[in-house]
Amino acid sequence: GAMRNREEVDATLQTAKLNPAELLPAVHCLSFGPQAGTGECCLLQLEPGLCAELEAGNSLVIRGEKHEQAVLCSKDKTYDMKIADTSNMLLFIPGCKTPEQLKADEASCNIIHSQIAGFSSNYWELRRCRPKLKKLRKLLMEDPYEGPDSQKDQTLAFSKYTTEDFLSLIQASEEEILCHLQVIDACKIEGYWRILEFDYEMKLLNHVTQLIDSESWSFSKVPLRTCLEELGSLEPKEMIEHILLSYGRKYIDDAGEVYFEMREEKICRAIAQMLLQNAVKFNLAEFQEVWQQSVPEGMTTRLDQLKGLALVDKSSRPETILLLKVEDLPEDNQERFNSLFSIREKWTEADITPYIQDLCAEKQTVGALLTKYARSSTQNGVKVYNSRRPIS
Repeated sequence: GAMRNREEVDATLQTAKLNPAELLPAVHCLSFGPQAGTGECCLLQLEPGLCAELEAGNSLVIRGEKHEQAVLCSKDKTYDMKIADTSNMLLFIPGCKTPEQLKADEASCNIIHSQIAGFSSNYWELRRCRPKLKKLRKLLMEDPYEGPDSQKDQTLAFSKYTTEDFLSLIQASEEEILCHLQVIDACKIEGYWRILEFDYEMKLLNHVTQLIDSESWSFSKVPLRTCLEELGSLEPKEMIEHILLSYGRKYIDDAGEVYFEMREEKICRAIAQMLLQNAVKFNLAEFQEVWQQSVPEGMTTRLDQLKGLALVDKSSRPETILLLKVEDLPEDNQERFNSLFSIREKWTEADITPYIQDLCAEKQTVGALLTKYARSSTQNGVKVYNSRRPIS
């Protein structure tokens, strides 16, 4: 329509029974611009930390494949994106002046004609969430690395993943992805991320523990250089170093030599996995005996080393133990509980904790998760949890 003048504005105020004295003298006359109706605009609500990231020139990335719910990632955090509807229409007006700016600029013309560039009745709301990292291991397990002599690697075009690939496939921030690659002991071979095939990993670990034994070294001071010299003829040196990094903590002594302190818990756990994966269920007492005999001389096995790896059944006679790896369970909360309750109907909090601990969001406790997804009862004086819904 035609541009309004001051008389028309004052007449409109009178009709609306508004007292001009209570309003700022400047008036915005709004009209829709040619592009306003195309619905091209989306609003994103950011917390101050993310705002600062953008202002500093960093980018935020939306990740997910077609079938996945979108997440937004900064350099180091992941957020769920949900659409929030508003009852008010939100208008986008380029160069719009706020009351504060108008007060500061008393001389400004008292009628400002502005074009609306777009509008929206909803916006994206972000909620910090757990990065969805299970897929990382799943992709790497398509083609685990079986060692330099593996025929498979030489002949087949195996699934190759670079850091860039993971940034487009995994719904997590770059820092969370790189950190998780370390957690799952992935290594870079010829520029591609790989995970070692379990038997090959055990073969490497065995070389190292046998060398420690034959040299009578302390588990807390294993020299990198000698390991590479002694074992380099058996396996690639970078694999020897990788196994030391996976099963030890690296440090440098005063003379600048690199040493590793071997991690007893992790070594005992890997050997337990090797023993358990060959049987469905194991008599617990027999397993404990064989396990202790199988670990390197000087290491002590304890059942609490197996949290999230194996499950002891105290109710069966004799007591048994079976392999149950937390990383093989679903990532979604409800699906995780469904699968746990189909494995065992009633769980004590101590037994179930290692299998749901990783589901806890920031500041969330295992107790809160159990309250939401399970119901509790008391059995022989012990509190147990079972499913809130029938398990098919």
